[in-house]
Amino acid sequence: MSMIEFDEYKVKLTGLRPKLDGLSDSLNLGVCREELERLHAQIESDGFWDNQEVSQKVMKRARQLEAKIERYHKMVSQWEDLMTICEMAMEENDESMLEELQSGYAELEEKMEEARLETLLTGEYDANNALVSFQAGAGGTEAQDWCQMLYRMYTRWAERHGFTYKILDYLDGDEAGLKSASIMIEGTNAYGFMKSESGVHRLVRISPFDAAGRRHTSFSAVEVIPEITDDVEVEIRPEDIEMQVYRSSGAGGQHINKTSSAVRLIHKPTGIVVSCQTQRDQFQNKETCMRMLRSKLMEIKEREHFEKISDIKGVQQKIEWGSQIRSYVFMPYTLAKDTRTGYEMTNINAVMDGDLDGFINAYLTCAATGQWATK
Repeated sequence: MSMIEFDEYKVKLTGLRPKLDGLSDSLNLGVCREELERLHAQIESDGFWDNQEVSQKVMKRARQLEAKIERYHKMVSQWEDLMTICEMAMEENDESMLEELQSGYAELEEKMEEARLETLLTGEYDANNALVSFQAGAGGTEAQDWCQMLYRMYTRWAERHGFTYKILDYLDGDEAGLKSASIMIEGTNAYGFMKSESGVHRLVRISPFDAAGRRHTSFSAVEVIPEITDDVEVEIRPEDIEMQVYRSSGAGGQHINKTSSAVRLIHKPTGIVVSCQTQRDQFQNKETCMRMLRSKLMEIKEREHFEKISDIKGVQQKIEWGSQIRSYVFMPYTLAKDTRTGYEMTNINAVMDGDLDGFINAYLTCAATGQWATK
């Protein structure tokens, strides 16, 4: 039986090869190699290190391109190794390599799917870090508990994908959960993958806070914007900003450095408020707030097609309660369903543990093809 399986894997690997070759074109590896060649010439030129800021950006870009090319070559090598295992096992009638072949093939398929998803990330800021904010909706403890569940879901997702996250602001709920929080998810393509999650998330379950055991519906909003790097010019006039300093508060435990001075910045023309209370001192909290404010203003400017930042008047409401992007049902059945793509998962526990790849994949595919689910 195992020899037949080896034969089947050889057929599957042969079918996989054209997809692997096509991936090289989709990833624009030819263009990447040309750019890398130019960067290497720049790095080796005289006076390259005279301007530290420029040289660091060039080095960072070169490392990104090298990693992208190297990852593709590893997939090709893995394909060749698996094909060799197949041929050797069939030639020598050796069944002992079947397990290695099975796990290797599954791993290669997964790597190719990840690389395919990356080809869909073509937005200007897709490669950037992601600023993610959580806001509990109306409904007190029930909504605040749901907000904390979402916070846990996304931090789990980040960890599963090798991203790191920093807590910027964390305001505990009155009895349980959290009222609001902001985190920065750091890593290449963090925003590209996370942008699909911006919107209102709806929960239906038997409330653990209801003694009568009734079913409750709760809402929480998640906002995802790209971190705008320093090389993007954003004009914010000092007189347009009101700064408030306050003591970090709440039973945040490890979330909050109690000795630091928290900072809240209000952008007066738009009413946008950003706050940070987790850095070491007031200056660092203010710096983080300024980065958050720049990113929010830039995102609004580009989304609303404003000519310049000063054209933005009044907070632009991107999220409206009731216009949920996804529903999570715990009772009377279990289902997580995305209203935009139609993608759904019945294993609600896996979803809440950060298994969101199916939802993200479906969103990126719909965005690329323009074919969305009809509501």
